[in-house]
Amino acid sequence: MIIKEEKVLIDAVICFLMKDNTVILARKASKIGEGCWMGYGGGIDAGETEIHAVVREVREECHVIVSEEFLEKVAIVDFYNTKSDGEKFICKAHVFLATKWSGNPAETNEMLTPTGFDINMLPFAEMMPADKDWVPQVLHGQKLIVKAYLGPFQKTILAETEVAYVANF
Repeated sequence: MIIKEEKVLIDAVICFLMKDNTVILARKASKIGEGCWMGYGGGIDAGETEIHAVVREVREECHVIVSEEFLEKVAIVDFYNTKSDGEKFICKAHVFLATKWSGNPAETNEMLTPTGFDINMLPFAEMMPADKDWVPQVLHGQKLIVKAYLGPFQKTILAETEVAYVANF
């Protein structure tokens, strides 16, 4: 049996495309979260700001153009990851909502089957394990600081997710 090496990502962005009470999620094709429904995002490149990373990742992953003026930072999620060899690392993800964009979300090699979901009926059984603990709050307008504790390949929760509400970023 071949086990894929676990990806170590330290600084990341996540963006949820949302209009009215509908959020667009797509299935991750590979790497962290493979097969799970999630928002768009990925690593922040050297010298890149969070906002520039969001704009780039959304464009790359679904061919949609988001403008800075329609992006709102809604959370910082620290994913405390434990790899299968016991090594630990923290990935800090800056989470944004985009309420207006140009183009229609399209399938790419990275993100499959873009689908609109009612924010009150999310497919938690097919999302990342800690998403149920914080994604609904940000989609309902809350701003959060989150600590999620995940096991190898980010497939299990090792401890209760900590959620703190904040006024602003």
